[in-house]
Amino acid sequence: MKARVMFSGGKDSALSAILLDPYFDVELVTCTFSLVDVGKIARKVADELGFAHSVVELERSVLDEALEMAVEDNFPKNAINHIHSHALEKIAAGGSVDMIVDGIRRDDRVPRMDISRLRSIEDRYGVHCASPLQGFGRAAVDLMVCEHLEVEEGLSDRISKADYETELRYLIRQEYDDEKVLSIFPEHVQSRVLRKIKEKTTN
Repeated sequence: MKARVMFSGGKDSALSAILLDPYFDVELVTCTFSLVDVGKIARKVADELGFAHSVVELERSVLDEALEMAVEDNFPKNAINHIHSHALEKIAAGGSVDMIVDGIRRDDRVPRMDISRLRSIEDRYGVHCASPLQGFGRAAVDLMVCEHLEVEEGLSDRISKADYETELRYLIRQEYDDEKVLSIFPEHVQSRVLRKIKEKTTN
């Protein structure tokens, strides 16, 4: 069975892929609007992890709609959820996949998918949508990450990642300015995977 894992290069999506690897043919997929070369960022991490990787182009209109939401709300939650929903839809519509996976944790506030929306995607495209980390809080995820991944962490505006926020920030900066970006996005810590930790050998 084939699982496509929505991949930002961060620890949550990377860990999700690792957990599924024994049971599925895993491919990492990064969605982009081609404003920033996030595909290149994600592909470097995918190569380090040893997974196949592809890039899916999303419609620019989706990002423009997300921009309006973020500016109107002065907060990114609805905008990010809007992009995530369309990304799931686009991957599902592409076919040749049994399961679409994201790295959403139990305590994540964004992205967050409505159950009815997920069921609609599953029913219309004949796929399964899953979040392997849904039952885990951040502390539990970090314990697993320490066993499998070497990561770099830092404030979101200083870590190069292949997530929706990267291109949304870029567009807001182009349309407005840096101050507008800072007013919309709360300061928070992001992670980027550097490499997989080599398996320990036993004597």
